[in-house]
Amino acid sequence: MTNIVKLDFIYFDAGGGHRAAATALKTVIEEQNRPWDIRLVNLQELLHSLDIFRKITGLRLEDIYNLMLAKGWTLGSAQGLKFIRGVIQIFHDPIVRLLEKYWVETQPDLVISLVPNFNGVIYESLKGIPFVTILTDFADYPPHFWIERQEQYLVCGTAKAVEQARSLGHADQRIFGTSGMILRPNFYKPILADRAAERRRLGLDPDRPTGLVLFGGQGSKVMFEIADALKDTQLIFICGRNQALAAKLEALERKAPRLVIGFTSEIPYYMYLSDFFIGKPGPGSISEAVAMHLPVIVERNAWTLPQERYNADWVLEKRAGVVLPNFRGIAEAVQQMLGSLDEYRANVSKIENRAVFEIPDILAALLT
Repeated sequence: MTNIVKLDFIYFDAGGGHRAAATALKTVIEEQNRPWDIRLVNLQELLHSLDIFRKITGLRLEDIYNLMLAKGWTLGSAQGLKFIRGVIQIFHDPIVRLLEKYWVETQPDLVISLVPNFNGVIYESLKGIPFVTILTDFADYPPHFWIERQEQYLVCGTAKAVEQARSLGHADQRIFGTSGMILRPNFYKPILADRAAERRRLGLDPDRPTGLVLFGGQGSKVMFEIADALKDTQLIFICGRNQALAAKLEALERKAPRLVIGFTSEIPYYMYLSDFFIGKPGPGSISEAVAMHLPVIVERNAWTLPQERYNADWVLEKRAGVVLPNFRGIAEAVQQMLGSLDEYRANVSKIENRAVFEIPDILAALLT
């Protein structure tokens, strides 16, 4: 009889990408029929009895983060990250005790973190249980956001992150590089629909270059500004759960066809219908667009979250798109994109990301 190996994937809902990565990895592992019991552990719920951030701010950590994104309150976010680390330090001992009690009760064989900031206290609580951190950002920025000086394994999706792990003293045998970020398996499934016919069905011009505008599950007010500046460009807007934004975009004057979508799980389909991507420089958004062979237009400035600033550098390094100081220059950026669209699309087509299929083999090697 095969022994079932128990793996705990730690995530939280700040931004949504951590849960998505954990769920995608669990799905692939289950499809491979490995003899593993994958448990998704919501760190926020696990620490609920301490309620560490609500005691100080009145809000949970994930609520603070998601409110910042929805309102655009990201200026000074580097100081916000220092505040978060300070709160964790204040509650360090009770966090470690609570987590240690949980591991004693559940007895995992391997613990895998897909969250930043907490990896120090998680490691201390494990008392010898093997520990893996999978970075769901392109790099460890600011320092120690993801990577701590401790005896553990690290899975890094870029050469930059591998270099950072080495610089902190981690041995090569404990660092595993992958070809990118974790994506949901449906980004790898072929879409068989006729692209031109689908555009016509949705009221779009099948022959017109089309941009997809996406700023996460809650949308962003900057999407309205982009729409106003690009009246002559055919665009697909995905507004998530922001119904007010969707209504404003529908009502806005336009000179080219426009499609406005609310919340959808069919992101690969709408990317398939598009030629380029406009959005924030999040690791998930950029990786999804590149997987669908869409060059990207993103911005980087003082409002950009610190952990996402290297992502814009990566876009430039790979010649995968255009990086703006702010979206007030979006019209010129679209002109630049369309003027070299074939070149940009050729560049992103060379980038092959198979991380979600590579990581199960890495974990298997650690379990032998």
